[in-house]
Amino acid sequence: MGKLFGTDGIRGIVNENLNAELAFEVGCAAAQVLAKNTGKQKPLFLIGKDTRISSDLLEGALVAGLCSAGADVLHLGVIPTPGVAYLTIHNKADAGIVISASHNPFEHNGIKIFNAQGFKLSDTLENEIEDIVLFNKKPPLCKGADIGKVTYCDDREANAYIDYLVDTVDTDFAGLRILVDCANGASAATAPQLFARFQKLHADIINAAPNGININLNCGSTHIDHLAQQVVAGKYDLGIAFDGDADRCLAVDENGNLIDGDQIMAVCGMELENRGELSSHTLVATVMSNLGFHIFAKEHGLNLVCTAVGDRNVLEEMEQGGFSLGGEQSGHTIFRKFATTGDGELTALQFLATLHKWGKKPSEAVSSCKRYPQTLLNVEVATKEKKEEIMGSACLQEAIKKAEDELADQGRVLVRPSGTEPLVRVMVEAQEEAIALAQAEKLANIIKSI
Repeated sequence: MGKLFGTDGIRGIVNENLNAELAFEVGCAAAQVLAKNTGKQKPLFLIGKDTRISSDLLEGALVAGLCSAGADVLHLGVIPTPGVAYLTIHNKADAGIVISASHNPFEHNGIKIFNAQGFKLSDTLENEIEDIVLFNKKPPLCKGADIGKVTYCDDREANAYIDYLVDTVDTDFAGLRILVDCANGASAATAPQLFARFQKLHADIINAAPNGININLNCGSTHIDHLAQQVVAGKYDLGIAFDGDADRCLAVDENGNLIDGDQIMAVCGMELENRGELSSHTLVATVMSNLGFHIFAKEHGLNLVCTAVGDRNVLEEMEQGGFSLGGEQSGHTIFRKFATTGDGELTALQFLATLHKWGKKPSEAVSSCKRYPQTLLNVEVATKEKKEEIMGSACLQEAIKKAEDELADQGRVLVRPSGTEPLVRVMVEAQEEAIALAQAEKLANIIKSI
């Protein structure tokens, strides 16, 4: 049987390969594993979700599994993923669970577990949960007074998270006009209240009316064109875009141009460096970071450490090296002083605070971190085994080497299997968009032929 946990928890299409039965079993197993590791008879779990129509279904099953195995549950309702991580620490809980598939379409969903310190669950504990679920090792269900109970919270928990976010900045944002896209996702429950806390900031909110099936639908950080058009038409200073669970943040400048995660890190990283708060003068990114970000770091005397794709890998490198800022081009940005995971709303505040302090337009602030033309093609792959066959193909490796030789130091090539979707991703950067596209299409065609 295959593994349950991927690079970002358990993911699947609901009632295809992720259903209520599996969620119940994961709840039971998680309660058992956490009870054993904490020594508590009744470990406390926090549980939050995004706005997908299937989140209620999975939540009910997870809660039933947790309580059946003796865990107590604090029910948070709809809240961003980083909110669950923060509130797990704030409430001194034993674990937090998020039901979300982040930026994926509404048919997908997922289960992500944080430990008591707000970090994603370790591989060891994930493996223990998998072992119980896949090999039916769960103990007898609890009875009588040993059954767990559920506490349904009011607005206090969400407000505590918003208070924490507000306290990370020391500015009123006076004079700024921004447009915020909530992707019809979890930030719809917090972003309007968050930005309203800054009375001198003019913030208009869009795509904050979730109906269960419109999360990430032509909106948010994965579909930014509409936001860009509205920023220009409305003469806003900046547009902010979150993904479905609000652990990502991208932006558009006053001209409607994309500001990606690399550029946000470049701006915030320079501000930290200027304040003497950028640990070891180092930024942590991934192999997907744009060549322009590498050039920016070199020109500004900063070290750039790159990891495998995934904010989990970025955070691991940050923890090992004691680094203060890291993230992904896709918008996961980790400010380690404030958070244990990527937080879109936190990132938006830190970026806005820097712009406000510098007194620069967004286009001016990011101008020193140029974006090389980048082509990203996704090739559908039927099975995990097929992914492995493709990545091990001598033909593909030879083609990658040829492309790298042709681009030399004027571009980059990256071919990798997705950790959350049935895809092999092909990324090529070059000085000219046409060159990047041509090289990417060659590699994609080879993958399709394998």
